Amino acid sequence: MRVFVTGASGFVGSAVVEELLKNGHEVLGLVRSAQGAEKVAATGATALEGDVNDPEILRQGATETDAVIHTAFNHDFTQYKAGCEADRKVIETFGDILAGTGKPLVITSALGLLHYGRLTTEDDVLPAGSDVVPRAASEEAGQVATAKGADVYVVRLPPSVHDAGDYGFVPMVVRAARENGVSAYVGDGSNRWPAVKRQDAAALYRLIVEKRPELKTFHAVGEEGVPFKNIAEVIGEGLNLPVISKTGDEVAAHFGWFAHFAGLECSASSEKTRATLGWDPKGTDLLTDIAEAGYLAG
Repeated sequence: MRVFVTGASGFVGSAVVEELLKNGHEVLGLVRSAQGAEKVAATGATALEGDVNDPEILRQGATETDAVIHTAFNHDFTQYKAGCEADRKVIETFGDILAGTGKPLVITSALGLLHYGRLTTEDDVLPAGSDVVPRAASEEAGQVATAKGADVYVVRLPPSVHDAGDYGFVPMVVRAARENGVSAYVGDGSNRWPAVKRQDAAALYRLIVEKRPELKTFHAVGEEGVPFKNIAEVIGEGLNLPVISKTGDEVAAHFGWFAHFAGLECSASSEKTRATLGWDPKGTDLLTDIAEAGYLAG
């Protein structure tokens, strides 16, 4: 199978490319720079240099391949809503291109959108639209694409997709600890983040395009929920900083715009994902990676 992967040189996308190649597939990887193209070509994949927001580039990639895996996303949180709306347009464009072709389109969403005070499952739907939660735009676009006749699958990634080279949520928590001289958690720190090793998440994307199951929504969850206090404790130990609770206005003072995510309870199950695909995540757990995979270096 030849698979078109967007964000092919990114943190998640590069792992997807490697996973596909080692399992006998060909990859056409979309990148936005010559440096990214070199990185992708070095793996044995074919690089396509261009802008993910260019409909003609998307059409070229989708028509030359048998499946599409969309991992590209603008992680500039100063332009978060704009990035979410751009992702909506990309997914809707793919929907137009792939409608009626039978080719699978795997898109990426976030488990942080779903928090009900209980374990979230693959059957749960978004509790609010993109007018309230901007990131919901991706799943909304997937629904539009499905209605047009595209074969859409959703992978919901947890707050921490972890491995060496991570530039996501955990590094932000580490940065706040360094800047403030303490490693903090919110309240009693019992709120939990699900997590997954990057390579395990990549395997999930591959299994979807290979097996084309009836289930359409999947949870890339290796650990159902890691208490945020435990994350803060590992960071504090590694940086030799005190570990303390923050409440009220102290939370925003310590975490800034990230305060909402630091207190987020979004524990999630991947039971249906595992049963449907035979997915068996075996990667290192989050706390071990924080301590040993370079998160605390420098």
